[in-house]
Amino acid sequence: MITQNGNMEMTRLAKIALPVALVMAPQMGLAQEAGSTLLNAEIGFIFTTFMFLVSGFLVFFMAAGFAMLEAGLVRGKNVAMQLTKNIALFSLASLFFYILGYNLMYPGDGWTITNVLGAFSITGLEPVGLEGAEPDLSYASVGSDFFFQLMFCAATASIVSGAVAERIKLWPFLVFVILLTSVIYPIQASWKWGGGFLDAMGFQDFAGSTVVHSVGGWAALCGAIILGPRLGKYKNGKVTPFPGSNLSLATLGTFILWLGWFGFNGGSQLYMDTAANVSDISRIFSNTNTSAAAGAVTALILTQLLYKKPDLTMILNGALAGLVSITAEPLTPSLISATLIGGVGGAIVVFAVPMLDRLKIDDVVGAIPVHLFAGIWGTIAVVFTNDAASLGTQLSSILIVGAFVCVSSSVVWFALKKTVGIRVDEETEINGLDMAELGMEAYPGMNAA
Repeated sequence: MITQNGNMEMTRLAKIALPVALVMAPQMGLAQEAGSTLLNAEIGFIFTTFMFLVSGFLVFFMAAGFAMLEAGLVRGKNVAMQLTKNIALFSLASLFFYILGYNLMYPGDGWTITNVLGAFSITGLEPVGLEGAEPDLSYASVGSDFFFQLMFCAATASIVSGAVAERIKLWPFLVFVILLTSVIYPIQASWKWGGGFLDAMGFQDFAGSTVVHSVGGWAALCGAIILGPRLGKYKNGKVTPFPGSNLSLATLGTFILWLGWFGFNGGSQLYMDTAANVSDISRIFSNTNTSAAAGAVTALILTQLLYKKPDLTMILNGALAGLVSITAEPLTPSLISATLIGGVGGAIVVFAVPMLDRLKIDDVVGAIPVHLFAGIWGTIAVVFTNDAASLGTQLSSILIVGAFVCVSSSVVWFALKKTVGIRVDEETEINGLDMAELGMEAYPGMNAA
């Protein structure tokens, strides 16, 4: 039973509590809103990190694609060497990108030369369980970003491997890979993706038609010229065809690369924290697939018209050229635009492969037309669908990156040639690198000519 005094006391407390509640309510609302914002940021951080990890292992699978494609397109007596190069280059890239390359590419505020030369330091990850750390919840974990970017770096080295196949020594090639993945690739990538001077100019390269593919293509072109063609490739003004060992493997490799490209381009959206970003990723997937298909169909039709029969290797490279072509801008094109961009890429391959043969530049797998020529085309094609791109900036950036990679890679190739030598002797090349360099015989049933 409440007494009269008790009622009076409760009334007095209510009169005090009401204004206090009115004063505290906005602060409680602000605290609740702040908590909600923090939770949303953490959820975005989780999803973007997850996207990088999934996209990263899709791009990792491209290493298997490159290995299968190259193993299928070289002769049987060189298959084991090609596979050895591919697993070795990926492993070396994994080590040297963290030792030096990653911070050269992403220096943050630690530029050695502002916007030109990044930081010289070993990559560090967040502590276990983020203990004592305050991560940037607006982006993703350092580990996921490092893992994702490493796969791009390794892909660049894989491009070079195919072009110089069947006549290069193993160890000098691996020395070149170390310098490419730890110094050459990261420095030029920092100019765009690390916030360097090309980025400040307004250069547009969404997922790396120039930053990744043309860099591998320029390095491959310089290597192929300095190394020289395979014995017997060009005789008496004629081109001698050297059929690949296994077109089943080459086709499998192409499909694996096609699959991995969804991570390559999709992950380059960089965020998966909103409905808009997820929608854009789906758009990127669709455009990527469409461009690859258009490249393959274009090569199919053109080889039928030009040679009276389809050429499988051209069709495979046509698909890859379509993928490279759309990589500079896979988001803004419509499906029709993506079809046209990929179709031009496929046509480039069909006409560029015989052009290189006329110049006596021996590219075993067609890496130069696919990654360099289609990469240049894809970078230029950005201006047709992205209003932020200007033709002058795109062209000047292509030239700047090309000049840097050609000079730096040529210096390395020439230095290796003059010191340890980069080419096997004639007997080794005739017998096959598997036997001479690895002590292995050609695989049974494979073309060892």
